[in-house]
Amino acid sequence: MSKDTHEADVSFIKALAELLRENELTELEVKRDYGEDDSLNVRVSRAAPQAAPVAAVAAPAAAPVAPAPAAPAAAETMPEDPAAHPGAVTSPMVGTVYMQPEPGAPSFISVGQQVREGDTLIIVEAMKTMNHIPAPRAGTVKRILVEDGAPVEYGAPLVILE
Repeated sequence: MSKDTHEADVSFIKALAELLRENELTELEVKRDYGEDDSLNVRVSRAAPQAAPVAAVAAPAAAPVAPAPAAPAAAETMPEDPAAHPGAVTSPMVGTVYMQPEPGAPSFISVGQQVREGDTLIIVEAMKTMNHIPAPRAGTVKRILVEDGAPVEYGAPLVILE
């Protein structure tokens, strides 16, 4: 590979990153074929930018509707942005969430349940592969933020452990 090709590839990747940012995309994947045995595969991704702004817009809208209970409104703001919670377990990939190992079986977790580090919390299916999402630490399941069969984005909060 020549220096010119390398510089062109770097410029191409920078252009893809700019395209990702300008269009508020979360992921972009491109394959360039240069010849029979020469190609460039590029995947550029980032966390979904919509999660924080949506929660920030929703919180002020809730405050004017019920201005009297200021303390409960503040407590409700935290659950509206679960990605910011220190106990949030986020999705490592884009896929479909499954709460049990097979249809009709009991769910891996329920609210209030104690889990150990490494216990399977949920499954995220990506490209027909079932990916078990383990508990990063021991704790209690405080909230389950996704529903069985729901699509999930990379970085989206799945479960709150405390």
